[in-house]
Amino acid sequence: MKVIGLDIGSRTIALVEFDGQDIVNFEITDTGANSLERCRKLLEGREYENLVATGYGRHLLASHFGSNVVTEIKAYAQGAHFLYPDARSVIDIGGQDSKTISLNGNGGVLKFEMNDRCAAGTGRFLETMARVMGMPIEEFGQYALSANGISVKVNSMCTVFAESEVISLIAKNEDGRRIALGLHEAISERIAGMVRRVGLKQRIVFAGGVAKNPCITRLLSQKLGWGLTMPEEPQIVGALGAAIIAYRQIADS
Repeated sequence: MKVIGLDIGSRTIALVEFDGQDIVNFEITDTGANSLERCRKLLEGREYENLVATGYGRHLLASHFGSNVVTEIKAYAQGAHFLYPDARSVIDIGGQDSKTISLNGNGGVLKFEMNDRCAAGTGRFLETMARVMGMPIEEFGQYALSANGISVKVNSMCTVFAESEVISLIAKNEDGRRIALGLHEAISERIAGMVRRVGLKQRIVFAGGVAKNPCITRLLSQKLGWGLTMPEEPQIVGALGAAIIAYRQIADS
């Protein structure tokens, strides 16, 4: 029996095929302008007995494909627990939101905090700042690390005001690497605060696209005082959790 989990995010869509024991296959694609069409192409030709969607686009998919839906919080909790049964905390920083989750020993959610009303502390914030600085987002984290720990403080976490502040700092001939590090420090402190509020417990799993940013990973580890565990592919954790739930729905029926 094979099932599918889909995580429809603002920047990417992740698909995981699951057989109850292992990840059979996975695929990640850009969300693009028409997320429904991207999902249709991802599902084309695949055989499955159940489909569960999560992410901000989950209800759109459900209305067209008749899929079940699950919240991102539950999906990420289940995905992280499957990969690391001793996981007790999950950090997810995606394109549109960020979330921190405290887990029990069964992957159940004890407490969570989510920021989905403001771009601050999300991948979108980093993308905007990288664009302002003329830097590819894929290189932004390493560029910040090249400041060797010396940063320029960025006071605003509002994307609009932070953009103006960065432009002003560049005009003052501040070192771009130090500005970049200051931006990363501001985001890391915001996320670390969210983790502390839900209860810091080891092991901490770091998921989402921003987990691939080496500067954010290092700074978060330093601020929390613990190492972070990053899955081999951090962008599929939510889709994996949705697939696990899809399998259980069939198995329990």
